[in-house]
Amino acid sequence: MNAAPASPGALPTGITRIMLTVCAMSASIMQALDTTIANVALPYMQGSLSASLDQINWVLTSYIVASAIMTAPVGWVADRFGRKRLFIACVALFTFASLLCAVAQTIEQMVLFRLLQGAGGAALVPLSQTLMMDSYPPEQRTRAMAIWGVGVMLGPIMGPTLGGWLTDNYSWHWVFLINLPIGILTVVGMLIFMEETRIQKSMKFDWFGFIALAIGIGSLQLMLDRGEQLGWFESWEIMAELIVSISGFYYFFAHSLTTREPFIRFELFRDRYFSGGCIFMVVIGIVLFATMALMTPFMQNQLGYPIVTAGLLLGARGCGTLCAMMSVNFLMKYTQARNLVGIGLLLTSFTLWQMTGFTSETTANMLIVTGVIQGCGLGLVFVPLSSISFRTLPGHLRTSGSAMLTLVRNIGSSIGISMVIANLTSKTTVMHGRIMESVTPFNNALHMPDVAAAMDLNTDAGRALLDAMVTKQAAVIAYQNDFLLLMYLTLATLPLLLLLGVPKQQKPAAKQGNEVHVLD
Repeated sequence: MNAAPASPGALPTGITRIMLTVCAMSASIMQALDTTIANVALPYMQGSLSASLDQINWVLTSYIVASAIMTAPVGWVADRFGRKRLFIACVALFTFASLLCAVAQTIEQMVLFRLLQGAGGAALVPLSQTLMMDSYPPEQRTRAMAIWGVGVMLGPIMGPTLGGWLTDNYSWHWVFLINLPIGILTVVGMLIFMEETRIQKSMKFDWFGFIALAIGIGSLQLMLDRGEQLGWFESWEIMAELIVSISGFYYFFAHSLTTREPFIRFELFRDRYFSGGCIFMVVIGIVLFATMALMTPFMQNQLGYPIVTAGLLLGARGCGTLCAMMSVNFLMKYTQARNLVGIGLLLTSFTLWQMTGFTSETTANMLIVTGVIQGCGLGLVFVPLSSISFRTLPGHLRTSGSAMLTLVRNIGSSIGISMVIANLTSKTTVMHGRIMESVTPFNNALHMPDVAAAMDLNTDAGRALLDAMVTKQAAVIAYQNDFLLLMYLTLATLPLLLLLGVPKQQKPAAKQGNEVHVLD
């Protein structure tokens, strides 16, 4: 497989670099927002499209599956047809699919259009990351990754808030229509300011490898997304999806390890820093999205906040992330990148430990403080990790590397969300049973005058009220268990910091085009 520089010519400067940064940011923010912005609008879509609960969930599932499958070939397509062409085509497809989603009249149309939107959006994050990397000199790439990371990290956090506000004040259609002006301006900006990369017409596409990987990833995503709804391995559908996923991955690896030109460039994983970055990116996907998947229903169901208020409180974590990302470039002048990753993991673990004490009486101030600190921790992990992952990766592998990092983060987020929701459901049931064991005629607490006056257990209403109270307390305990599980997972990754290593002293570098080659 021929290797070509990531982009021709000298690095962009001045207004060109600024506009490329704006285009990369807008593309990544659009894609990141759409992973969560539609969630709060599902009940409104369900009524408008006359869909059942099972059908409306495919609005989310179709987007996730299409995005996961189409992330893998981004590197190959960019090398074969050119990064500029691919970027513009994907933004245009994503924007057009958003318009189609807004005007969909049936659930079948909505699912089809979400598939198109997911396919178009799959390349936006890896391509925007590569564009940022190639638009800045090596000494400024940490700052570039901080700017780019703002959109990737804040998008999922602010999505529910923006989606709730648009749905409450306008309609669910605006959840998709908001993408139109951003997408159009992004396409125009890239047409004017972005240069095309070298096109490698001799490259051949590994169809067998792609189909096998697509089947493996698609089945895995379906299993993780629908497992909780169908009762996991009590369902034949989930069992079938697991078998198909294992078979797809088996044939993919068996084929890729024995063919001359595999679909995925396994040379990526020969780079120690990139391999370590992939492992930590899975952890970020799990912690970031799993915590968000827990906090939103916790604030709504246990604390009684409306969706917009809950979203604003979640925004505190976004503020912490923004502050940390903006300070990383300064901090890296005084300490190694992997030290910042370690500090970020410790801060995240500390806040998860604090969250194990959350109850139905937790105050908004506590939520804000915890959110800000946790956001700082995630910000300190994400930006240095993005820089470390590409530290020694050759320029012609950056697009493939960005796609792989995005893919493993997405798979990590799916695994994390499925894991904590399944644990939440099972632990709520277990804790409900344990608490009910204490509800007997011999429990003196039930005979206290205040309790007896508020809740007559001899009536159906009294027993229903008691059951609701027990269920709420059982759910609080289950949430605490989930936060504890995430804390242990985060702490368990600390020894893996050794994989990131300590960079060797850089020798003078010679520039060749847009590449930087270290002289040995």
